[in-house]
This record gives sequence, C-alpha cells and structure tokens, in this order.
Amino acid sequence: MGKRAFLFKLLQDVRASYWFLPSLLVLLGVVLASAMIWIDRRPSVFPISLPTSWLDTQADGARALLAVIAQSIIGVTGVMFSMTLVAVSFASGNFGPRLIGNFMRDRGNQWSLGILIATFVYALVVLRTVQDDFDGGASQFVPHYSLLLALGLTLLCVFTLIYFVHHVPETINVSRISASIGAALERQVRELIDNQAPTETIQDPPDRAPDVVVTANKSGYIQTVNYSQLNTLADDKDWFLVLATPIGAFVTEQSVVFKVWTNAPDEIIDENPIAECYAIGVSRTENQNPTFLAEQLVEMIARALSPGVNDPYTAQDCLNRLAAALTVASTYKDGLEDKSLPRIAFSALTFPRLFEASFPLCRQYIKPDALVLRHTLSLLDNLAEVVRPEDQQVIRTEIEKLKTDS
Repeated sequence: MGKRAFLFKLLQDVRASYWFLPSLLVLLGVVLASAMIWIDRRPSVFPISLPTSWLDTQADGARALLAVIAQSIIGVTGVMFSMTLVAVSFASGNFGPRLIGNFMRDRGNQWSLGILIATFVYALVVLRTVQDDFDGGASQFVPHYSLLLALGLTLLCVFTLIYFVHHVPETINVSRISASIGAALERQVRELIDNQAPTETIQDPPDRAPDVVVTANKSGYIQTVNYSQLNTLADDKDWFLVLATPIGAFVTEQSVVFKVWTNAPDEIIDENPIAECYAIGVSRTENQNPTFLAEQLVEMIARALSPGVNDPYTAQDCLNRLAAALTVASTYKDGLEDKSLPRIAFSALTFPRLFEASFPLCRQYIKPDALVLRHTLSLLDNLAEVVRPEDQQVIRTEIEKLKTDS
C-alpha cells in the first residue's frame, strides 16, 4: 500500500471519523479562551463599551460561575455520549452492524459533542486566570469579557442539548436511515456518471502472461484506487494494467491486485509506484464502492422480513430506495457504462452489476411475503419502463424469476 493512496484513504477516514470535528472544536475553544483573556488584559482594544453592571463580577463569583459551567457541561456531555452509544447499539442490532459508520459520520452528533466539550475546555482555561488580591502583590484579575462569552457559550450548549435530544431519535428512525443510505447511493452513482471519461479506444492486454503481478502484501479490503495516478503511470511507462481485484474485495497477502504488461521486453518493472495507487483497510467502505450502500439496504430488507421482526413496510421503503438509485444509474445523463481507461482494465460499475447487488439478493426474503412480493413486482415493472432498452433484460429476467419462484 503506497503513500499517496494511503494519505487519500487517511483523509477519507478522518473526515468520516467521530473524533475529528470535536477535536477541532476543542482546539478552537482553547484558542478562543486565550484570545478573550488577552482582550480582558487589554480592555481598551474592545471596540464596544459594555454597561458597568456587566463588568462588576468579583473573583469569587467568577470562579464559582466558571466551575458550575464546567461541571454541568461535562455531566451533560456524559449523558449525550451514553445516548449516542444506546442509539448506535440499537441501530446495529436491529438494522445491521454495517450501519455503525453512518452514525459515526453523522455531523449532528459530531457538532453536538464538539460544542459541549469545547465549552468545557473554554471554561477551564478561563477559570485558571481568575485571581484574588494577595499580600504578595498579585492584583485581582477577573476576565469579565471571557465570562460574558462563557455565558453565551453555555446558552449555546443548552440549545445544542435540545437539538441533540431531538436528533437522536431521528437517527434511529428506520425511514430516515434508509433515506440517508438511498440518497448516498444516488449521489455516488451520479458522481460516477459525471466522472466517466469520454469513450476512447481501449487496448486489449497482450496475449501472454503478465510481466509482473503486484500482490497485496497484507490482508484486508481494498478501499481506494487512484485511477488518475495509474493512468499517468501507464502512459509514461507504456504499460497495460489490469485491476485483478475490484474495490471492496477482500485480499490476502498473496492475492494479486494488479497484472502488468510492458511493451519493452527488457524493462525491469518497479512495483512500488503501482503499490502507491491503492490502499487497503480493515473493513469495506462506501468510498468508490456504491454496491456497499446497496448491500446495506439489502441487509435492512433481510432483517425487516425476518420472522423476529416481520416489518414489510420497512422492506418496501428500502426497495423503493434501491429502485430510485437504479433509475438514476440508467437515466441520469448517459447512465452508467463499462468504460475502462485505455491502458487500465477494471470492473467498472454498470447498471447490470448494480442491479445484481440489489434486487436479486433480496429474492429469497421477498418470495414468502405476498405484500412485499407484489410491491417488488410493481417496482420492477415501473423500472423496466423508464430505463434504457439495454438495461431492461436484467429486470425482465428478475421479474420472471420472482413470478416463477413464487
């Protein structure tokens, strides 16, 4: 796994992490506290004159106020964290463990935690600067402007708590979960179509064994492939590459990731630049892998139609999301097409491949439920009417299998 692809993967992981945004807000709280203390020591730089009654707090009162703010906020933060864990545990148990990442990436949870922790840190930093008069010569210092901002941040924390209490039930609402996954799937399909290169003459690999095979050297899931870097490398070196393992697949140390051919028989191929073009992680992600999102909806359908849950309406909602994404895959601009790069062959996502990762995987769960089966057949009939003619066959085949198997 190379440095460039690893850095790209690391950036994606950081942006999707639960800790990154709260950590930034904590640092912002420290910087803001330092800036306000600086202003309190130089009140003349403040452009607005505040009423005297706002600036008459004594040291003992300031210390007590900041201590109450810090203690209250850290207590509320613990309750919020517990609520988050309960929501994540409930969702993973009822809708599938693969959905945990969606809750961790939820910006509402991240902002709520970050605002409260940042306010707690702000109060602590300001608290240590409050001074009483001492016989040794230290004069009283009460950071009045910092106190006013602390009160404002506390008010913000109150509204954040209200929002969070409202937001947590929303995050475990099954309709909202399926809607967010479906929206992410549609967005990724649109991005793939927008980024599809114009049709070019695609070379065929030489009719001989590859000159070099690049193995994974570690086990895990292929999460990222830098096609742009690979294309530049192939053009510069006059190579032809085949991505032998698609994104999202599991590899072992000896799994072949790339096969490489060169037009210079005596050339010694350096594997390191190729290894820098992909990254391996411990789990599958939705990055460059829309079928992972489709499989999440399939898993929700399977759990909804299980005997222990028996929720056909949730299954119908998830099927609606799959049908909406497939509609985009065929009707948005020119639709998904199997367009490999001129010198790089790989399994590009097409409408049939996306379809195979959706409705056929649900067939065994749909058949026993007459309500869901009827809804599925209606969805597929409507889908067949709007997709491109070349995409209709896989839909008709699935309709026949559902009718025959039923």
